[in-house]
Amino acid sequence: MRIAIIDTSTTRAAIIHDGLRDAGLTDVALIDPTGPLVAQVEAAAPEVVLINLENPSRDLLEDFFAMSRALARPIAMFVDQSDADATMAAIDAGVSAYVVDGLSKQRIKPVLDVAIRRFAAFSRLQAELAEAKNALADRQTIDRAKAILMKRRGLDEPAAYALLRAHAMKSNRRIAEVAEAIVTSDALMGDLP
Repeated sequence: MRIAIIDTSTTRAAIIHDGLRDAGLTDVALIDPTGPLVAQVEAAAPEVVLINLENPSRDLLEDFFAMSRALARPIAMFVDQSDADATMAAIDAGVSAYVVDGLSKQRIKPVLDVAIRRFAAFSRLQAELAEAKNALADRQTIDRAKAILMKRRGLDEPAAYALLRAHAMKSNRRIAEVAEAIVTSDALMGDLP
């Protein structure tokens, strides 16, 4: 597993690196926090990002939070000091583990594991939510298409659905795609006889 370390202090970065090495994780990339973060992280292509900040300013935290929103990777952040606003901002930005005043080489691996698991769980939830939203949108489109068929062809609801289904099977398309075509066509044609 490739891990990127971002730290403003080389001493603290060495502690993280030692903790990773003790856990058997040796594929590590050190990222310069003064350079363009997203570009460096993308070039390093890590599976996990560990960030350690001594006393981060609001601007620095915002830079790191913007980076975490742009990357689809687990991120663990160690800070020496924090407040409720910074903690909430980290969570909202997608930081998987946010540890205040807890940097020690023995804690690196457990925090890394938590970050990976929380990221995976959150990613699953996002995928399920997207799937549910798509299914709902498809259902609404199908219902609109059925209503159009019922009005234009004088069909009842089961007959309108059967017509949609038969056309979808015949054209080797999803019912939602056929329904979308009917809805689009109706919007373009309007009330033409």
